[in-house]
Amino acid sequence: MLTTAHIDRVVAAALAEDAPWGDATGEAFLPADAHATAQLTAREAGVLAGIDVAGAAFRLTDPSIQVTARAADGDSFTAGQVLAEIEGPARAVLQAERIALNFAQRMSGIATLTRTFVDAVEGTGARITDTRKTTPGLRALERHAVRCGGGVNHRFSLSDGVMAKDNHLAVLRSQGLDLTEAIRAARERLGHMTRLEVEVDRIDQIEPVLDGGVDVIMLDNFSLADLERGVEIVGGRAIVEASGNVTLETVGDIARTGVDVISSGALTHSVRSLDLGLDATVSAAR
Repeated sequence: MLTTAHIDRVVAAALAEDAPWGDATGEAFLPADAHATAQLTAREAGVLAGIDVAGAAFRLTDPSIQVTARAADGDSFTAGQVLAEIEGPARAVLQAERIALNFAQRMSGIATLTRTFVDAVEGTGARITDTRKTTPGLRALERHAVRCGGGVNHRFSLSDGVMAKDNHLAVLRSQGLDLTEAIRAARERLGHMTRLEVEVDRIDQIEPVLDGGVDVIMLDNFSLADLERGVEIVGGRAIVEASGNVTLETVGDIARTGVDVISSGALTHSVRSLDLGLDATVSAAR
């Protein structure tokens, strides 16, 4: 999903936004031939994501900058650990600094939060997945960060799978359509490689949805008792996904109800960027 071409496209747009006519400060204060060495350093513990994205910020600013990664995406790190070393023209290194940090800090924050969710459900068999509640234009980067933290990805876009949610079902009801028959009709229109998921918010919706032939059923905002009952009713006839009110405090209990997947938008929409820093030393030309 996260190709070099996609990374370069996103990072180039960020660089253009940050320095549309160059770096006025660097050009005013730094000699054109000054050289810089820098270290990307963790100021708190976490899980790394976005090392190649950060590297692209330097590479696209000046191809002569050398970036040496000292850790890989998915690695855990401690405070004070050096994650990468950077060397090159001082103006270019400092121009790329903020963009490199912005991406690495946010992506590592997502990976770190995801890892805490994954650890909280360890031993239950439940998997942690993200949602489409991502930053516009950055979905591929944020989804990659979720995987770095040990999570899995939901459908990438509206084009990748069929997922009927509450508003879709409300339209069916307003038209007087039978839920089971509507699902069967949708199934007939789909190719054999396309999965079909339907969201329900009441126990009595489970059987009609299963009768329609879904692959995945989402139990949305169910109590723990209703989740357990829902898993029992489904009885292996579909993958069971739990969603709604998923926090670090609740995710373990949700997993122990027997659901297969737990989705949380908080992994990407409410994450705190991790504290990473770039410690640079500028010297005369070599």
